[in-house]
Amino acid sequence: MKKTFLSLIFCGLSLIVKSQTASVEQSVFELQAGFLGAWVHNESKLNNSLALRGELGFDTGIWGGSFYDKTGVVFVPVITVEPRWYYNLEKRVQKNRRTDGNSGNFISLKTSYHPDWFVISNYDDINIVSDISIVPTWGIRRNIGNHFNYETGVGVGYVYYFAKNAGYLENEGEVAVNLHLRIGYRF
Repeated sequence: MKKTFLSLIFCGLSLIVKSQTASVEQSVFELQAGFLGAWVHNESKLNNSLALRGELGFDTGIWGGSFYDKTGVVFVPVITVEPRWYYNLEKRVQKNRRTDGNSGNFISLKTSYHPDWFVISNYDDINIVSDISIVPTWGIRRNIGNHFNYETGVGVGYVYYFAKNAGYLENEGEVAVNLHLRIGYRF
């Protein structure tokens, strides 16, 4: 009887230990690179499933054709603020999958601003039109080892161009697409 009672207590304690709530990390600092740019960001915890991501980086543009002497490449600074809801952390913990570094599926509202501060390009005298975009995005982040990870996401939203500041007659807006695949290093 005593052994049975102790066995039940031991099993009960192990279930209690296993039922910890999953949570995003307090702060995640990371460097990421993708096909069209490089970025540095920090994600700060708002609650157990929400994180606020602040990001600085360079988005890349490529153009070419018969009107140009050579293929053009431009690097434009970008500032992004993105609240993220990691909706499957509990499920990942229950399946004994990693959640460190905010590894999980997320839904976000990516808000990016491209200022016309400076441009890095292989052409001289290149200017861009400043814009702001708001794109609801679905994505995933997964770990590769202890410090590396990959992230992918897709979304459709709206971009507004401040064309009057660049000398055009009126500002314009259109559909914006966010499609990204990035490799990152977490510090």
